Amino acid sequence: MGVRGIRGAVTVTANTEQEIVTATKELIQEIVSRNDLVPEDIVSVLFTTTQDLNAVFPPKAAREWPEWAYVPLMCAQEIPVEGSLPMCIRLLLHVNTDKSQKEIEHVFLRDAVKLRPDLANK
Repeated sequence: MGVRGIRGAVTVTANTEQEIVTATKELIQEIVSRNDLVPEDIVSVLFTTTQDLNAVFPPKAAREWPEWAYVPLMCAQEIPVEGSLPMCIRLLLHVNTDKSQKEIEHVFLRDAVKLRPDLANK
C-alpha cells in the first residue's frame, strides 16, 4: 500500500464559523465518498484558507466527527497572490491506498472548480 495525496477546494460566501464548517464538511464528505476512504486510511490533512477567512479553523469541521479524533490535522494560510480566488478553503489529504494516481478523485466544489477544471470535471 502506498501513500497518495488528494486535493480539494471549496469556496464560501461569508466569513462565518457556520459557513466555513459547513463547506469544509461538504468537501471532506465528498472526497471521502469519491475515494472510498475511512479515517484509518488518512495519514494527515493540511487545510489552507485565503486571508479573507478567519472566523474559524476549518479543521474544526473534521473534529466534530468522533472517528476523526486521531487524524492529524493542520491549518495554514494561503499566500496572497493578486487575482487569486477569494473566500477559498483548500485541503490536501495524505492517504494510504492501493489506488494509482489516475484513480484518485480530486474534488473542487462551488467556485473552486475554477482552480482545476481539468480535475473537477473528471
